[in-house]
Amino acid sequence: MTSPWIASLFAIFVWWFSTGAILVAVRRADRLGTHGMTVFSWLPLLALGIVAVVLSLADASVFGAYMGFIGALAIWGWIELAFLAGVIAGPMRDDCLPGLSGKARFQRAFGTVAYHELALTIGLLGLVIASSGAPNRMAVSTYLVLFLARIFAKLNLFFGVPRINTEFVPDRLSHLKTYFQRGPVTLAFPAAITALTALLAVCAERLWTAGSDTTVAGFALLTALAALALLEHWLMVVPLPDAKLWRWMLPAPKTLPNED
Repeated sequence: MTSPWIASLFAIFVWWFSTGAILVAVRRADRLGTHGMTVFSWLPLLALGIVAVVLSLADASVFGAYMGFIGALAIWGWIELAFLAGVIAGPMRDDCLPGLSGKARFQRAFGTVAYHELALTIGLLGLVIASSGAPNRMAVSTYLVLFLARIFAKLNLFFGVPRINTEFVPDRLSHLKTYFQRGPVTLAFPAAITALTALLAVCAERLWTAGSDTTVAGFALLTALAALALLEHWLMVVPLPDAKLWRWMLPAPKTLPNED
């Protein structure tokens, strides 16, 4: 597990599998109408994530790096599940008004995800406080990469990008599609690409100059995660069928019975 290649492949697999698992759970909740119960039944994931993070803070070994990484992903994953299930989203549940633009559109759009943003921010602040002075800060580093990538992604979906995949937008968040802007890129895209590329370069440089097995494993995990974040943003522009990564594992969407 000290090999940077193994750590990178591990990060990619966990990212792919966890994303798919969340999509499967949300799709199932859409079919059965069990959104609240689904989020509640996944609470052990949040608890295990918190325990893993706490145990990792004082463990500066390779195992501690993996445990902090997995713990942060578990916390992040539960919050994402709660968002996609429509339980922790925002007070605004209506479609965007036709012709709305500027500050009014931004305020209304923020209202659709306000509770989600608050939950993510609380998670970040909690990890920052818990990791203060700790030998192992892998958890907060992992969460911060995810946090920055998500903020940039939401801004680009709001301001405009050529490709927007709405296939996996769940039923209870269908109103979000009306706030997406499909069109030429704006300044938000080069700003995101520049920031994420810089983050990737820093992680890769630290990996290249790592002096111990723990730092090799830790920065390999972070480098892979930063690369995935950068790739996800480029897929807003480059026409590649990224949805195929998860489509095959998802149950069919809910359909209404045929009417005579």
